[in-house]
Amino acid sequence: MAISVVVAVGDVGDQLVEAIRVRMEKLVIGPASDPSSEMGPLITREARDRVAGYIQAGAEAGCQVVVDGRDQAFEGDGFFLGVSLLDHVTTDMSVYTDEIFGPVLSVVRADSYAESAQMIRDNPFGNGAAIFTRDGGAARQFQQDADTGMVGINVPIPVPVGYHSFGGWNDSAFGDHTIYGPEGLRFYTRPKVVTSRWPDPSTNGVDLGFPRND
Repeated sequence: MAISVVVAVGDVGDQLVEAIRVRMEKLVIGPASDPSSEMGPLITREARDRVAGYIQAGAEAGCQVVVDGRDQAFEGDGFFLGVSLLDHVTTDMSVYTDEIFGPVLSVVRADSYAESAQMIRDNPFGNGAAIFTRDGGAARQFQQDADTGMVGINVPIPVPVGYHSFGGWNDSAFGDHTIYGPEGLRFYTRPKVVTSRWPDPSTNGVDLGFPRND
């Protein structure tokens, strides 16, 4: 999830990449103050240049740059960068192994479901993964095969509602509690345990000043 990678299984790749390309061309990028903006700028010049460097690194590594966000020009202030789409990415490229944290989507091709599921197992991180399918059997199998803390079925970012815990597995986990949910409540509170036993108050000969019914 955090590495922004789409794994296209089987012969759907070309059709999927073309559909994403068409959608990207319609994406409105601008300041957050503009209600029509769908995506804003990056936070700093260094962040923008770093993301642009990943696009260049992907191209040099041999992937196909279908949409190059560096070619898009913007007016006004802001560290803007257009969206980019990289196809035929492999698992040894930096655009796959690193969290870019920028508007770059990588597409990896897989011949089978088994191959795509193995990519999740081989990845050192385990934050979240999602499957998009109309096959209920594939979705059910994915729940078992995805070695991640959060699984989405036709949901792109599988962040659960507040009463379930948000958190990943493997190198995506930090500490012994997740961010929210019941574990988050325990993390942000200091519990106090009280163990009490009460004798018959009629035997108490000491008046501590508390009101009581005799």
